[in-house]
Amino acid sequence: MRRKTRTPPSPLPQRHGVDPVRVRLPAEGPWATVGEHLVERLSGAGPGVVRAMLDAGRIVGADGRAVAPDAPYVPGMFVWFHRELPEEVPVPFPLEVVYRDAHLVVADKPHFLATTPRGSHVTETALARLRRELDLPALSAAHRLDRLTAGLVLFTVRPEERGAYQTLFRDRRVRKEYEAVAPYEPSLALPRTVRSRIVKERGVLAAREVEGEPNAVTLVELAERREADGLGRYRLTPGTGQTHQLRVHMNALGVPILGDPLYPEVADPVPVGDFRRPLQLLARELEFTDPVTGTEHRFRSGRRLEAWSSYARWAAGQ
Repeated sequence: MRRKTRTPPSPLPQRHGVDPVRVRLPAEGPWATVGEHLVERLSGAGPGVVRAMLDAGRIVGADGRAVAPDAPYVPGMFVWFHRELPEEVPVPFPLEVVYRDAHLVVADKPHFLATTPRGSHVTETALARLRRELDLPALSAAHRLDRLTAGLVLFTVRPEERGAYQTLFRDRRVRKEYEAVAPYEPSLALPRTVRSRIVKERGVLAAREVEGEPNAVTLVELAERREADGLGRYRLTPGTGQTHQLRVHMNALGVPILGDPLYPEVADPVPVGDFRRPLQLLARELEFTDPVTGTEHRFRSGRRLEAWSSYARWAAGQ
């Protein structure tokens, strides 16, 4: 049995709440130097970028020392570096902390703020913000919430406990309740449990339903309806966690969630910094038994969906 290689700790600190990039060199390859491999592996960074980083001493080994541009290739070697962070438009909404103890941080995330660094959203993410604001560099996300969805997200304080909390979500031992605003359809009989098979293909923005064994289950209930503007406020309780599940199921029922840029049709991208008309979907409640302390937790978001509290204001994008 091959012994698993222990990953050494990063010799570089976080920057703006973002971890440095870690790269492990393959066990075999044709490269004579570390630089040759990195230039090939990180070719997407652009011509000359990796060479310039090596020349500047910005790529380091496990001992924190700069990797020389002509350093010989060492199979299995780890190197670290900070990538150039993109310019990001700040998401102009507060990130509220609703609970904090020695093990957990539960945040009430606004619309448009990504949960964790990914793609063009790096420093303007809930994780990076909380690491900076709470001075908790080891903070990690136990699960993710779509960037366009607001509401409750659970983060873990201690790295050694993260797995226990992630297992809660994997094993569906967290009760999650969402709220959505969508058109009211009198002919739609509710409550009902929607079951379907959803697939999300890499590179394709929207997920879709296909024939086959259901892998997505959602209880849909009408919490309230309004005659004046023909809107309904819906309570959504997912039994599974497929990508875009709630949005896909509401669209399949003929009542797509207000502000959804993908369902029923993929809309043109909005300009960077356009925070108008957010998706009217909110992660309202999280309820679970703490796997570390045994405490029964129930958290509730304090946010309100604007299309329900003031549809005219939401529609005008004010």
